Amino acid sequence: MSTTLEKKSQPASLAPFENGHRLKGKVALITGGSRGLGESFAKAMIAQGASVMITDVRDDAGNQLAKSLGSQAAYRRLDVTHRDDWKSAVQETIRAFGKLNVLVNNAGIVNFEAIDHNDPEHWDHTLAVDLTGAYNGICASVEALKKYAPSSIINVSSTAGLRGYRSLSAYSAAKFGLRGLTKSVALDLAAMKVRCNSVHPGPTDTPMLAGHEDAKKQVAMKRVGQPHEIANLVVFLASDESSFSTGSEFVADGGEVAGLAPS
Repeated sequence: MSTTLEKKSQPASLAPFENGHRLKGKVALITGGSRGLGESFAKAMIAQGASVMITDVRDDAGNQLAKSLGSQAAYRRLDVTHRDDWKSAVQETIRAFGKLNVLVNNAGIVNFEAIDHNDPEHWDHTLAVDLTGAYNGICASVEALKKYAPSSIINVSSTAGLRGYRSLSAYSAAKFGLRGLTKSVALDLAAMKVRCNSVHPGPTDTPMLAGHEDAKKQVAMKRVGQPHEIANLVVFLASDESSFSTGSEFVADGGEVAGLAPS
């Protein structure tokens, strides 16, 4: 199969994404890629001509997804808290697809706990996955990203990286931290043609939102986002269309952080 999918041969699994050439020649590594937002990112990127290494700790789902997406996709187990896993994942991506020039730090977990009833172990684990996991990925990938530039690092933060939420102290701390990490990395790597931006989704219809469907009440559009709506933004940041964007926040939240939504 060529690196660009033709419309007539597009797998059904790529719906609702349109085929194109916006990411032709790009190779991406996506963490947390087996379901939810990560799955949507993989499909959108492949539809636009990229090759994608899907990584996760959900092996069955990851292998099944990669198989459904054809030769432009592969799966590898990656625990983002393990630095040796990261080194191997980067090496395997380059062996499989010849290079690496898009890194999507998407893996994340959340615990809903008030600060006066929180578990310190949950705090430690949330920061390890949501913040240090991205740091680990950037450090493991940076030489490849420089070598195969122009490159793009996309850190998936949240509206919780822009405002506080009750009972989300660890998650908010990690997502605010990821926003700051993004800006420092952007400054460090700009001269090497490596860009780094953060994406801030509002409440989106993914497994992480399960049990919290009432989150749409605080959104101006009065609905939750769909994964493909966030994926379209990630495709833009992965592409050379965003070549003058680095160190910035890109928000897709239905107007959540604009202010109090009308009743």
